[in-house]
Amino acid sequence: QVQLVESGGGSVQPGGSLRLSCAASGSIISINHMGWYRQAPGKERELVAVSTIGVGGRTDYADSAKGRFAISRDEAKRTVYLQMNGLETEDTATYYCYCFVQAGTSRRGSHWKDCWGQGTQVTVSR
Repeated sequence: QVQLVESGGGSVQPGGSLRLSCAASGSIISINHMGWYRQAPGKERELVAVSTIGVGGRTDYADSAKGRFAISRDEAKRTVYLQMNGLETEDTATYYCYCFVQAGTSRRGSHWKDCWGQGTQVTVSR
């Protein structure tokens, strides 16, 4: 079992900031990448930012997030963060943490799997 626990959502005014956190736990051997998606009412879930973990790791952002959001991680804590600055009303959505991990108690018999958090609400309004 792999669990993702998110925190940090809330309500802010336009121009404000929030920092989301997501901690992974459970039977994890290694993490390939962790990131954030979001889903606004009536819209499809979309990628916000993703961080590929390990040697040669990289980060990728949605165009809407570039220059305003920053993803970072603490590999020792298996935690990923999303610092969101300059929030706009269009950023209102439920934000979901995502990971792609090698799950299991040992490498033999392990498998790669997707995992999702329960979602945290971000509301930007005047």
